[in-house]
Amino acid sequence: MTKKIDLGLIPRIIIAIIVGILIGQLTFIPASFIQVLVTLADLFSSFLNFVIPLMIVALITKGIADLTEGAGKLLGITFLTAYGSTIVAGMIAYVTATTVFPNFITPDLIENVTSSGEGLTPYFSIPLEPILSVTAALVFAFMIGLGISWLRTRGTGEVMYEFFVEFEAIIMKVLSAIIVPFLPLYILSNFVNMSYSGSVFTILSIFWRVFLIVIVLQLLYTVLLFVLSGLYAGKNPITLMKNQVAGYLTALGTQSSAATIPVNVEIARQNGVSKTIRNFVVPLGATIHLAGSMIAITSTSIAVLLMYGLPTDFASITAFIFVLGLAMVAAPGAPGGAIMSALPFLPMLGIATGAMQQLMMSLYITQDSFGTATNISGDNAIAIFIDKLYRNKKDK
Repeated sequence: MTKKIDLGLIPRIIIAIIVGILIGQLTFIPASFIQVLVTLADLFSSFLNFVIPLMIVALITKGIADLTEGAGKLLGITFLTAYGSTIVAGMIAYVTATTVFPNFITPDLIENVTSSGEGLTPYFSIPLEPILSVTAALVFAFMIGLGISWLRTRGTGEVMYEFFVEFEAIIMKVLSAIIVPFLPLYILSNFVNMSYSGSVFTILSIFWRVFLIVIVLQLLYTVLLFVLSGLYAGKNPITLMKNQVAGYLTALGTQSSAATIPVNVEIARQNGVSKTIRNFVVPLGATIHLAGSMIAITSTSIAVLLMYGLPTDFASITAFIFVLGLAMVAAPGAPGGAIMSALPFLPMLGIATGAMQQLMMSLYITQDSFGTATNISGDNAIAIFIDKLYRNKKDK
């Protein structure tokens, strides 16, 4: 019996990019065929925009309902630490990107990207409007999630809780059965169009530099977290980082924060983190600590803004980072969840066209596993910090 080869999402995305570039360069491929692909991509984009608010409601509502149940002060401290780390990571990425990227995203490259246009347009579009705006979905999710948690502390609320458990399961099925399988075709269509229009090689000359800088930033930030938590807890940061290698590689291979939780809990035990703290902070961190994802999204946003000659002002980017830090709560529950959570907020920065957003997705997803590895590695650094803080408070 022939064993079926199951390629992961990242290899399929890479293959889609390569095939897309080749199709766009083949002169015997008729423009009508490329327009069919562009039309399919546009339909997928409409469906994706329809699903995103529902995804926010499903994942964040249940996530908050779970995380706030009986957690008390420990939840508050862990959430603020994780959120603070995610924000700091975004600000570091902003400073680095705005300082370094202009050195290779030069005016002549910008001219090449903008002058090439967006290629062919779809044959037709379907006006599929989301049921909720993203802002409304976010506010609704937090309100209902906190409300369910409050009800459950009083012995009720189980009916609503179970509704959102099943609603989350439906959305996850939509993501796994429709969004993720069609994502490579979506990106392939985007690269076919960019290749056909002539902008793709200019974009790729920027693409690989951004990719390397993002990974270096993620690694350096992971080291920083372990150094700071190790010094605070009186532990050797080198030993802590050696222990984390297994968790980092697991996340790199699985591309999943959730799948890495058992390995991360064991690493926390090796680091001397108490059972109470490691069993609480590590799973929670896998849901709310997204420093690696924030570095990638902030960096790629700056790259796209520079490529299209758009402003990268501090106020807009900072607002985006603070909102995204909240919007990405529970995003690891979905494949590519962080970038999907970010898509509705990209217009805050001026990244409003389909081509720009598709480019963002392509830039992000090709390094998603590195972002995940950074996220979960930071979880253990936070666990060390919280454990020391918790013990200090108990000793007083």
